[in-house]
Amino acid sequence: MFSKKESEALLERIRTGGQMTRKDKLNLIVQLSIPSILAQLTSVVMFFIDQAMVGRISVEAAAACGLVESSTWLIGSLTNAASMGFSVQVAHFIGANDMERARHVFRHGLLCTLLFGFVVGATGLAITPFLPYWLGGGADIAGDASIYFGVFCSIIPFFQLSGLAGAMLKCSGDMRTPSIMSIVMCVMDVVFNFILIFVFHLGVLGVALGTALAIVIGGAMQAYIALFRNKLLALFGRLNNDPQRSLRHYFEWGYVRNAVKISAPMALQSVLMGGAQIVSTIIVAPLGNIAIAANTFAITAESVCYMPGVGIGEAATTLIGQSIGAARRDLCRSFARLTVGSGIAVMALMGAVMFLTAPLLMALMTPVEEIIALGASVLRIEAFAEPMFAAAIVSYSICVGAGDTLRPAIMNLCSMWGIRLTLAALLAPHYGLRGVWVAMAVELTFRGGIFLVRIFRERWMKGT
Repeated sequence: MFSKKESEALLERIRTGGQMTRKDKLNLIVQLSIPSILAQLTSVVMFFIDQAMVGRISVEAAAACGLVESSTWLIGSLTNAASMGFSVQVAHFIGANDMERARHVFRHGLLCTLLFGFVVGATGLAITPFLPYWLGGGADIAGDASIYFGVFCSIIPFFQLSGLAGAMLKCSGDMRTPSIMSIVMCVMDVVFNFILIFVFHLGVLGVALGTALAIVIGGAMQAYIALFRNKLLALFGRLNNDPQRSLRHYFEWGYVRNAVKISAPMALQSVLMGGAQIVSTIIVAPLGNIAIAANTFAITAESVCYMPGVGIGEAATTLIGQSIGAARRDLCRSFARLTVGSGIAVMALMGAVMFLTAPLLMALMTPVEEIIALGASVLRIEAFAEPMFAAAIVSYSICVGAGDTLRPAIMNLCSMWGIRLTLAALLAPHYGLRGVWVAMAVELTFRGGIFLVRIFRERWMKGT
């Protein structure tokens, strides 16, 4: 069922105008989604182990890592936005069977995103000593929080390179390589963390260094595969179909402008959505270290539920991107509806599992009874919002594949800032962490609804 040759043959039909039955489309969605879903779930399992190691150090260590976690997510989303500006263009050119332009865009992406990664990393290092206090952390956890964030910022260029290489491989239809590399990086992260925490007793510094080593090594491996081994996009080596001409390529600002048009709304959304996560952290911080740790572990546990949606969303971005490039409106419409329906079904099932297993999921990460009880209660609140969260995740991925990022970004921002944070600020003083998660569940349900309206009105594919 999961045949690389079969998925390549089905993708070829998109580019060449071949007919596809409903069974073919569902088969292709599964072929592209499963590797990504397995990688996402593996990442979560490994992150569970990672968090469990941190939880065994101390409550303060868990709170220190949790305090800056939203900030590292913000940086990750910024680097992802930079990569998507170029990878979406590559998907469109592949769909149009123009591999030379696809490779040309890849070259531009390498240069521009690496420069961006260095700037982001330097900025992060400059604010490292002050960030924990800005987030409302106390002196008891600020030192460890700064160490964790500073080490992460020092390897952001490698993180950016890995993200770009993975995005390029996925948009070419190769979901397996990034998925395998994600698993490899997660395994390295756990091994390095175990050694540095429990053998060398480095505490939070060990957590940060273990993660950094995994990103650097895994990112270099993934970049090598994209640059030298991918059949459609390789820029160097024997698979590069035009090595001499590639040396004469000039810098074309049109690709950069198109990347900015796609990436800028995503980056602005990342800043404001990441800012919203930071504000949410600030709302949670006064509730105490138990609440901070429970919030962090619950977010990790919830990711078990929404990672399948992310995997299906990544498949949707590739399928929509190549269908847009091939100017096939029929396939765009069909793939959009099938991926959204699949995402909702899978995450509804995962929501039910999360509701039933919430205490066990929390107990896997911490032995502290107060954290387990509080975390399990908020997970059960969130479980009811998972189907509509799937609708939001996959629908947004569809829009990204079409290069439609401005209006979806506005929708995300209005929902996050107008509903979630407002409700959280109102409910937290009276209902504690449970009030914050009620606000989250209400907002995700609303966001899923407005994205479903956009998908079925079909304005996102106006360019086809």
